[in-house]
Amino acid sequence: MNMELSRRQFMAGASAGLAGTTLGALGFGETEQAFALAIRPFKLTNSTETRNTCTYCSVACGIIMYSLGDGAKNAQPAVLHIEGDPDHPVNRGTLCPKGAGLLDFVNSESRTKYPLYRAPGSDHWERKSWDWTLDRIARLLKDDRDKNFVAKNADGVTVNRWLTTGFLGASATTNETAFVTYKVVRSTGALVFDNQARV
Repeated sequence: MNMELSRRQFMAGASAGLAGTTLGALGFGETEQAFALAIRPFKLTNSTETRNTCTYCSVACGIIMYSLGDGAKNAQPAVLHIEGDPDHPVNRGTLCPKGAGLLDFVNSESRTKYPLYRAPGSDHWERKSWDWTLDRIARLLKDDRDKNFVAKNADGVTVNRWLTTGFLGASATTNETAFVTYKVVRSTGALVFDNQARV
């Protein structure tokens, strides 16, 4: 059966349907109860929200991490969801594919969670504290600088350079932090310095 619909009939039918669904959405009728029954509990209801920065590249996008647990008894809180931070001025809530996959990175069994040290000649790694690790790094840097610092070149010109150790700056830092890092490294006389953001 061929039924033709005039423009006026179409507009009248569409308007009636729009009015009916609008009234239902505003709470008139049984539609409101159907919506209420269809909503499941939000999975992030009891989680802790923590703002952070994505660690993958120099863009430094803002992220929000949702976790359960309080970290008691040296246990890490379980991170169950990560999303872009809509209030962050860099990414405004968006994430690239690597940032969108941060949850797998954070919860990976092979992720390094604490300093590991392998002594010269050893065949295994030892877990060390952050204090021990930072003290050892500082000691090795100081010893190397004392041994290899060049105050003057062969012509007697003051150069104040240290060429035997190089530094690589982190990418997920602010411009201000990168500037301070640059100043600290250059103040030691180190010439071999780059930032991962440029690599």
